[in-house]
Amino acid sequence: MTHFRIAFGAISLALSFVAAPAFAGKTLDTVKQRGSLKCGVTNGVAGFSAPDTQGRWAGLDVDSCRAIAAAVLGDGNKVEFVPLNSQQRFAALQSGEIDILARNTTWTLSRDASLGFNFTAITYYDGQGFLVPKKLNVSSAKQLKGATICTQSGTTNEKNASDWFRAQNIQVKTLVFENFEASYKAFFAGRCQAFTTDASALAGLRNKEASNPEDYVILPELISKEPLAPLVRRGDDEWFAIAKWTLFALMEAEEVGITQANADELKANSKDPAVQRLVGTGDDMGKLLGLDKDWSLRAIKAVGNYGEIFERNVGPKSVLGLPRGANNLWSKGGLMYAPPVR
Repeated sequence: MTHFRIAFGAISLALSFVAAPAFAGKTLDTVKQRGSLKCGVTNGVAGFSAPDTQGRWAGLDVDSCRAIAAAVLGDGNKVEFVPLNSQQRFAALQSGEIDILARNTTWTLSRDASLGFNFTAITYYDGQGFLVPKKLNVSSAKQLKGATICTQSGTTNEKNASDWFRAQNIQVKTLVFENFEASYKAFFAGRCQAFTTDASALAGLRNKEASNPEDYVILPELISKEPLAPLVRRGDDEWFAIAKWTLFALMEAEEVGITQANADELKANSKDPAVQRLVGTGDDMGKLLGLDKDWSLRAIKAVGNYGEIFERNVGPKSVLGLPRGANNLWSKGGLMYAPPVR
């Protein structure tokens, strides 16, 4: 009888944890009271976060913040975008100037363990590469012996390039700039033979900043892993859960076929439990996050599923023209794999 009581008590305790709703965290309260989400972004990287000619921010990172604002505040436009350079970005999040940093930032051990942040979900799998003028007549980064290479300080790019060339026993000179714009403008002005940063950014720079994109080529080597993910401060588990599960919901929406256009129709008619959980007619996932049942539906309607976000901002028909590649769903040969929303 004693064993039965112990077992029953353990089961009851486990069930109580499953059913318990999330308590509102400090950041969620602040965002709701303010009526807007403060999102740290770049000073302008095509495809990820950059203002258009009307001053409206657009990009993959921008859409991540709009989705979270829609989930929390009911409106994907209730975002204050705060442009930050590489040196400013971490201090801005630590100080509370922003609620989330969605600024093409690489998830590394040192950043994860020492800065007081939690990385949420990987939104783009990237790798560092090199952009060179075609007239240089090189087809591999291993041919850059003696070259001057432009890059930005305060990023993983500077150290990655140094480590890679040292490992290859190739002597190069690195010209470092604090400002991203200054670094690529120096390259296009001919001060360097190569420019290095994430390959996605290289595609954007070649297509938008070069006087003639056909005069430049991205070399085939990727010298690093650059998993990019938004960050939040540690110490607020509720906010961390909201941020990462909103992003996971966008990935799962693509898996189960929910789009920005069909979300309302599926809410009205779908009998698929996986779909119902995401459109608010199935099990209430929102209460576990301190949100309502329609949290993920609003996120999807605000920006679309992950595939739609990718195609619009960085895909083959965008200014970057990048293939899905590693950023395809796991079921289609890629690395995008979201834990199930259930």
